[in-house]
Amino acid sequence: MSRGCKCAPQPHTRQLDVFKHSCNKLDAFDWLKHISPPEVFPPSDVVEIRFKNSRKEFFRTSPELDLKTGDIVAVEALPGHDIGIVTLTGEVVKLQMRSKKADPKNPDLKRVYRKAKVSDIEKWVTAVKHEDSTMYRSREHASELKLEMKISDVEYQGDRTKAIFYYTADDRVDFRELIRVLADAFGVRIEMRQIGMRQEASRLGGIGSCGRELCCATWLTKFRSVSTNSARTQQLSLNPQKLAGQCSKLKCCINYENSCYEDLLKNMPDTSVELLTRKGSAFFQKMDVLRQQIGYSYKESPGQIIMVPAERVKEIIELNKNKRKPDDLLDPDTITEEAPDNLTGTNANGLEDSLTRFDNPPDNVRKNKKRRKRGRNNKNAPPQ
Repeated sequence: MSRGCKCAPQPHTRQLDVFKHSCNKLDAFDWLKHISPPEVFPPSDVVEIRFKNSRKEFFRTSPELDLKTGDIVAVEALPGHDIGIVTLTGEVVKLQMRSKKADPKNPDLKRVYRKAKVSDIEKWVTAVKHEDSTMYRSREHASELKLEMKISDVEYQGDRTKAIFYYTADDRVDFRELIRVLADAFGVRIEMRQIGMRQEASRLGGIGSCGRELCCATWLTKFRSVSTNSARTQQLSLNPQKLAGQCSKLKCCINYENSCYEDLLKNMPDTSVELLTRKGSAFFQKMDVLRQQIGYSYKESPGQIIMVPAERVKEIIELNKNKRKPDDLLDPDTITEEAPDNLTGTNANGLEDSLTRFDNPPDNVRKNKKRRKRGRNNKNAPPQ
């Protein structure tokens, strides 16, 4: 699963069904697949290849290699070679490189050696199986050296000559002694890479407060900065326990609807202005951005909030500017969302019943209950 595969790849087969499945953030859709490029254009010699987690790189290939999506290939690495899976080929790779600000004509692009042999795939699968045990042992070595760091992931190179250790740390860590210990313990070249809290959560995975898998672990590949201004825009409570995700940072999903709220807030009036009516002056209490409603309360009754449409608020502000006052905050045909003291509803017979009738029963109901209770007591009383 760490390579985006639902099962171990098999030799001699194209791995289309192996790596394409739901909840795989490394999948890429080739929307130029059925569109042939012009004949005057030379065919693209760059392919996109993926590795563990969200690591993707571009490699230059030769015309002799007929690479398709899903092929397992051996690519150039330092040192030796690495094993990856082809995700994109053709003209769409150039567009992908442009979005990631990579130059297709860069002469320093690494090369694709060949399609992976059976021996290459077997060695690669064996290396992948040892990554978890290597991570646990490396944590023990780091703890013995009393280093303030957390090793969250290990990635072996395809030929098992190099291992990349991903770690998180609050301060700068001197891990030179750790590198020597790990090199002696595993017999490979060691590379240490520091990652952030968000990248660590995406590698470890988990369940969010919404009950679904973490977005960063399933489909999110780019991390945008999240600020508390986005939470204020959406009228969210600034509670760190609710706004923080598994990575102890602000949740990425705060940005999802922020642009929608920003567009809706452009049509909202100034809430700092008090509304003057003949009934009294009203001040701002709360706002429902999605419904385009604003809650106001009269100074005489601050506990009662009246939800007023935004257009009606603008109309009252214009009347106040012209030194005019409406009779009330709401139009005669507008029904407030706040529940008044005496709510009434209509039953099946078309008669109006009080919704609070069960709170304080009428006097005749109380008297009937007392009579029935007195009768039961007399019936159960022992004979004289």
